[in-house]
Parts: sequence; structure tokens; C-alpha cells
Amino acid sequence: MKFKNIPVYLLILTGAMLFTGCEGDFREKAIGSHGEVIVVMDSSNWQGPAAEAIRRTFGEYIMTLPQPEDKFDLKFVDFDTQSKLDHIKKMKNVIFAAPLDEETTVGRFVDNILSGEIKQQVRSGESFAFQLNNKWYRDQWTLFLSSTSQDSLAAKIRRNGEQYVQALVDKEIERWQENIYDRGEKFAVEDSLWQKHGWKIRVQHDYQLNVDTTNFVTLRRFLHDNDRWIWVWWKDDVSNLSYVDSAWINNMRDSLMEQYIQGTRDSSYVTTEYRRPVNTEVVELNGYYAWRTRGTWRMTSDFMGGPFINYTIYDDQTNRLFMVEFAQYAPKYDKRRFVRQFMAMAETFQSDSTWTMRRPEAVETKQTIQN
Repeated sequence: MKFKNIPVYLLILTGAMLFTGCEGDFREKAIGSHGEVIVVMDSSNWQGPAAEAIRRTFGEYIMTLPQPEDKFDLKFVDFDTQSKLDHIKKMKNVIFAAPLDEETTVGRFVDNILSGEIKQQVRSGESFAFQLNNKWYRDQWTLFLSSTSQDSLAAKIRRNGEQYVQALVDKEIERWQENIYDRGEKFAVEDSLWQKHGWKIRVQHDYQLNVDTTNFVTLRRFLHDNDRWIWVWWKDDVSNLSYVDSAWINNMRDSLMEQYIQGTRDSSYVTTEYRRPVNTEVVELNGYYAWRTRGTWRMTSDFMGGPFINYTIYDDQTNRLFMVEFAQYAPKYDKRRFVRQFMAMAETFQSDSTWTMRRPEAVETKQTIQN
């Protein structure tokens, strides 16, 4: 099921530009850092309304981190030579923004890129944003923004830009998923979770299985300056979800962490930091109905803290309710990239649709009947 139908326009300008995926595409990969977005505008417009609208959407603060961080690192650039344009075309995330008929280098480039039909849609107000994947290089995300004036473009970005921000977040998570498993993963741990508990996530190669009970599991990747952990709780035979809301989710999280996610000092444990924003939203996760909760945690009786992201997931085929939480303590590092890595790992969650029939008590009952 899907909760948001995001209308992303795929602009096909010529046959040479049509690449439906990276399979069979032997071009070089785009370059650039995770989270970096190159915004191509005429330098005279960098402080104008359209640029400000881009900053307020793509550069908006993420408030559910220990220290607010921008959603993306924006770098505004202009070009006046072919070599500079060629370099821009190599970048991983690129936004070109210019009104129609703007007599600047960027304006003329955008005018040449857009077809007559597309420009008519822009003039009529029907469209203003056009996304292309893998336009010049593999693994590339490109967005063209245009309208009839700077003010009009700014208004459209403020009103409708969030869907394109989400599209870029989704692309970044896809990239992180490829990145975090490229060194390998714990297939034996994944198989054990599947066989023993009827669910699994892809486990990065350096996570270790710690607690493993009948309905609670923890995995940990410990380094002295970057401690990360995952915990999963689940409950069978859940047919009524009316009680599940943000308050219930956070109360349950806090109860479980007090019991299982403890500190080194006596009576210390991880709990939610409610003095900072804690946000819960309904999402679709890998085909499952889910609630996503983001915020920060703190250690009682200590000064430690960090970001967390929690998914409360319902499998309606087996009537099982899961909580999957990712958290980190890394005071020297920016946190945005790790939260997106956690989101990429969460996207790999799977629940066994046959678990109702093969869970231990069901197998024991079947054997008793047979005997």
C-alpha cells in the first residue's frame, strides 16, 4: 500500500537521454558526496526568492537530531565555460533553476534543454519541476526547475518542493543501501533470525548479535568513537491496532530500553530525550504498514546521547507487530548520514508470511496431533 502518490515528471528529451536504469549502463558513475546538492543558478540570483525557497526546502533543518543539520548540503554554482558545465554534469545531485526566457548562461541552458511542449506546460502553470535519473552519468539525480519569473518559481518550490526533497532522500537511501553492504553482510545471522524468529533485516558485516530472547534481539557495532546498535521486539497474535499511537510507541520503547539497553553505570539505561522534538508519522516500509518515529535518546545518570529512528511495523498476513530501532553514540560525527544509513537498513526488513504455521508452538501442536 502507498500513502503518498508522488508525481515525479520524467522528462525525455531525446532518445540518447533515455536510460531506464543502471543495468547495462556502462557509463562512469556520478561523483560527489552523500548529501551534497549542486544548485546551478546565475550568480545574480543566489540571494533571490527562488534560491531562498530552495534553501528552505532542500536545506531545511532536521530537528530530530542532537544538533539540527540541513537536509542536504547545498552548493550554489554558476558556469561560464563548457569545461565548468561538463564538471557540473558529472555531479551526483544537481538542480538547475532558472525562469523561462532568462537571458543568462544558466537560463539559456535550461531553455535549450526543455522541449517546446514542456515549456508550454511551464508557461501555463501546469508543471515547474522535471526530474531525470542517470541523465549524463550513472547513479545521478537531476532536477530542472522553471517558471515564468523568479517570484513564481519561488512560490511553486515552497508549495510543491517537498515531494522532490523526498524523492532525493529516497535516492540517497538507495545509495546508502548499496554502500553499507558492499563490504559484506552477516548472512548466518540473517538466516538464524529468519529460522528462529520469522523475520530478518540485512545485517552489516561488522554488527554482532548480542541479546537473543524469545521476543527481543539486539545487534551492536561497537567502536570507541562510533557505537551503533539495533534492537528488535515483536508480539504475535495482534489483531487490533487501535491503541498504537505515538504515546504508546514511545512508552513501549522506553520500557524495553530500560530493561535491555543499559549503560555501564549502576541503574543507567537509554531513554527518549523529550526535551527535543520526537516525531511519529505513518509510512509504508517495504510493503508493510508502519509508524516511523525519529528523535534523540539520552542515558540516565550520564551525559551520553544521540539520534534514534524507530519503525513500528505491522504484518497483516501473520498478525505480528514489530519494533525495529536503530541508534548511535558518536559525538565527533555528523548524525544525518548515519540516520539515513539506518533508514536504508530498515528498508530491508522482512517478515515470514508462513510464520503462523511454523512458529515453535504451532509446530509442537502439529506434532502432538500427529502423534
